[in-house]
Amino acid sequence: MSVRYSPSPADARLVTDYIMTRTPPTRTMTHLPDPRRKRLLFRSWHRGTREADLILGSFADQHLRGFDEAQLDRYEALLDVPDPDIFDWITGRAAPPAECDHDVTRLLLAFRYQPRPT
Repeated sequence: MSVRYSPSPADARLVTDYIMTRTPPTRTMTHLPDPRRKRLLFRSWHRGTREADLILGSFADQHLRGFDEAQLDRYEALLDVPDPDIFDWITGRAAPPAECDHDVTRLLLAFRYQPRPT
């Protein structure tokens, strides 16, 4: 014979209240209506290495909102560049090639990662 747990009416009300509680929306990049910016933000935070995620994700958090369509095009092309090449540019071991030397790359090279407050 199996015993099935059934919460008391008071406990069931608490569980229902907890599930139905809605938190107010925050104004982060993920709540913006522009799907292209959301996609670029996701790609920036999911590069494959934690270092690239932190640098490019933080850069995207700070700059994507202000980019116009042409800058978004350039940033999207920059995300297609392999991480080791980007790291070489950031550390100064190599200069960006002419096709990648533009305002968005210069913003990235000037960007300094700041850890998020916890």
